[in-house]
Amino acid sequence: MYSECVSTSERLIESTRELLWERGYVGTSPKAILERAGAGQGSMYHHFKGKPDLALAAIRRTAEEMRATAEAVLAGPGTPYERIEAYLRRERDVLRGCPVGRLTMDPDVIASAELRAPVEETLTWLRGRIAGIVEEGKEQGQFAPDLDGDRIAAAVLATVQGGYVLARASGSPAAFDAGVQGLLSLLAPPRSRTA
Repeated sequence: MYSECVSTSERLIESTRELLWERGYVGTSPKAILERAGAGQGSMYHHFKGKPDLALAAIRRTAEEMRATAEAVLAGPGTPYERIEAYLRRERDVLRGCPVGRLTMDPDVIASAELRAPVEETLTWLRGRIAGIVEEGKEQGQFAPDLDGDRIAAAVLATVQGGYVLARASGSPAAFDAGVQGLLSLLAPPRSRTA
């Protein structure tokens, strides 16, 4: 699965990231990690203190990747509305769900302050980043002056995360797309709305 030039610790982290997304913390056994990584028994304990330490490295990596992906879109060209629209419409594997958002449904991750921290930090960062873009849009006169950036950012995150849940429940990305389109209709600057 991995080339020989990829270090064992990297293979362990990547395998754990994939398994956490697919199976959650409890379903991610050390044996499954080692098998997926193509690593020998004891490799995990050579590079990491144990499963919680490896899971933390994997969750941090997933959170960093999510922030980088979001930032690339949110810092892109266009008006504040267009940048939020680009974030909402960016390509996603909707039926797999959000690798960070799914961790919030994992009782073992939520019960651990250490494992939960990168998840919480990422979602807090994303809310703040989107709220800042809304404020920028208000300053440019694109959004109504009484629009609350923090509340809009919370609605954007709720739409994305809820959209994943609805799409997975229905087995179709159409539910995600409908939620995104509904939110964009509500956010559209007055001159962009159709009568």
